[in-house]
Amino acid sequence: MSESTEEPGPSEPSLDEQIAAYQREFRDLDPQVEQVVSALGRLNRRMNVAYGRQVAALGISNAEWEVLKTLVLSGAPYRLGPGELAKRLGLTPAAMTHRIDRMAGEGLVTRDRDENNRVRVIVELTDEGRTKWLEAMRMASDFEEDLLQDLSGVERGVLGELLVRLLRRVEHAQPDAGGRLTDLD
Repeated sequence: MSESTEEPGPSEPSLDEQIAAYQREFRDLDPQVEQVVSALGRLNRRMNVAYGRQVAALGISNAEWEVLKTLVLSGAPYRLGPGELAKRLGLTPAAMTHRIDRMAGEGLVTRDRDENNRVRVIVELTDEGRTKWLEAMRMASDFEEDLLQDLSGVERGVLGELLVRLLRRVEHAQPDAGGRLTDLD
């Protein structure tokens, strides 16, 4: 087998087996392209599972993590309206309301009326929410360092540049693909 062979999951063929099966059924397949795309897909899926386990260990869901992350990315004082949160996360307003209700009940965010516009609601990160975000970031950083441990600094830089190029191509071809096809809740 080639170096591209990865350890398959419980019922998943290796990448080489998958590519061979695809080539058998679709003769026009470029095996190099399929190796890159399939490896990226599997890596993304496995990383999402690992991140999900990490945030679950902190008592939050991936969906709640997404809200915490979005509030932190908005900058201090970590406040956004529910509509803006929904837009940034690619969610429906109803799904966002459900998520905010749950998170407010857990003490991760507050939901208050805007002092300058009593009709407007503001969602704000609490100290507890920020603590959960920081702990999740520490766990993710350790996981990511371990993931990339076999790559030199130069290799990490090259890989990063190549992945950003691929991302830019997808973002250019699919500018509306940043949201969700379905809600995660």
